[in-house]
Amino acid sequence: MLIRRRKTVAEAVVTTPAVAFGKVVMTVQDQTTVGAAELDVLAARLSEGALTTDPDVIEAHARDEALFCPHEGAIALVRATSATDVQEVMRFASEHGVPVVPQGARSGISGGANGSPGAILLNVSRMRDVISVNEAERLVTVQPGIINQDLKDHLAPFGLSYPPDPGSVGLSSIGGNIATNAGGLCCVKYGVTRDYVRSLTVVLADGTLTKLGPQTAKGVAGLDMRHLFVGSEGTLGIVVEATLRLIPKLPDPFTAVATFPDERSGLQTVADFMAAGGVPSLLEFLDSSSLKMLNEFGDFGLDDDAGSMLIMQVDQNPADSQVIMAQFAEVAEACGALDVAYSDDPTDSAALIAARRMIQPAYEKFANAHGGGQLLDDVCLPRVAMPEFCDRLKELQESSGLMIALVAHAGDGNTHPSVFFDANDAEQTAQAQEIFGEIMRIGLELGGTITGEHGVGYLKRDWLNGELDEGSRRIQIAVKNALDPQGLLNPGKMLSAI
Repeated sequence: MLIRRRKTVAEAVVTTPAVAFGKVVMTVQDQTTVGAAELDVLAARLSEGALTTDPDVIEAHARDEALFCPHEGAIALVRATSATDVQEVMRFASEHGVPVVPQGARSGISGGANGSPGAILLNVSRMRDVISVNEAERLVTVQPGIINQDLKDHLAPFGLSYPPDPGSVGLSSIGGNIATNAGGLCCVKYGVTRDYVRSLTVVLADGTLTKLGPQTAKGVAGLDMRHLFVGSEGTLGIVVEATLRLIPKLPDPFTAVATFPDERSGLQTVADFMAAGGVPSLLEFLDSSSLKMLNEFGDFGLDDDAGSMLIMQVDQNPADSQVIMAQFAEVAEACGALDVAYSDDPTDSAALIAARRMIQPAYEKFANAHGGGQLLDDVCLPRVAMPEFCDRLKELQESSGLMIALVAHAGDGNTHPSVFFDANDAEQTAQAQEIFGEIMRIGLELGGTITGEHGVGYLKRDWLNGELDEGSRRIQIAVKNALDPQGLLNPGKMLSAI
């Protein structure tokens, strides 16, 4: 198969001039350089020990998990402990024209938290308090650095749940989840991060502290600015507090597992089941390569002779759950399922989901044994397009000779293809980057989006134009220019190439 030539990630550099946010804005190389004396002044305005210029410490905090994304050149790291620290950094940055890279847990895979030349890294991972739990209104107010799973654990004694559950639930922070509008395994029923953000407290580029969104369940006074910041990847402001909507504690689910002779039949089952009105609380897909890697990683006892597997859960009352299970089994068998089994035992459910969450460590083990290279994509598609998407991935794999494994939050069409390659082989590395871009192109061609939950960051910025039309680009440019006229916030990332 012919792979169209596109600019690779490695060819794009941080100093690429911006396609002006409505005017000529600062590019990274234009930023004012500040010296030690100015940074000492900033340090005195911050919490004790918050600022460091130690090169080794800066380097250790200068990147997330993404490959092929530059991260060099930051001049300082601020580990904020309060909203006041964040305000002081942004006031200083605005006064001196210094770029700022907001960071949380740095568990992202798109380079969105990576350093840039002359920048201050502003890390909020120490801001991890639960400020309040309002049981009557089912709300929780937190600082941005709290880890998603820690929040869930905190809420459990109250009988309350915060549903969004990215695969990195034990690593990623709520602030980072808000920055990328993270999803996860249960989004097919419960929605993504945006659906749970009641209000945000944000520090703007000039240091202004503002609250966006009401405390009430309904509120339409003025433009809905809070949701403008959800998914903005640190390019518009820095979240320092979030009030999140909660729901009653999720019930123990019923779990079904179906295996198939090939990948396409599994994905066709998803499309047909959802089109017929299926209401799962979770519907995950794993291809044959992923099943084998999981068993090699943890001996999970999965059927790695199967061409693919679906894990489906429902969390309604037992009678309704049984009906949905039967509907799922009927659709799966019509699509050629090898086997369908289900259980109401919470231990079985927990074991299957624990195995599913281990897919990235399993991928990493496989990659390390085969040259160390893995590019994890994040293409979201209409569910009906997933079978064809899978066919196209097979063609790419056959034409390139590189392995492409696929897992998916299939119930909402969010696919995660991974391209494996020998990172020590320049030709394979370049080929993998080409395939990574081709996967996004195919996704767009099939009516999808280049990212469902991981964000654009640096890694995908050159493909954003392929998704946005002229009107959308103009709106986004205008918003960025209005809120960050100096172009200080996370330069060279999401919007820099539109």
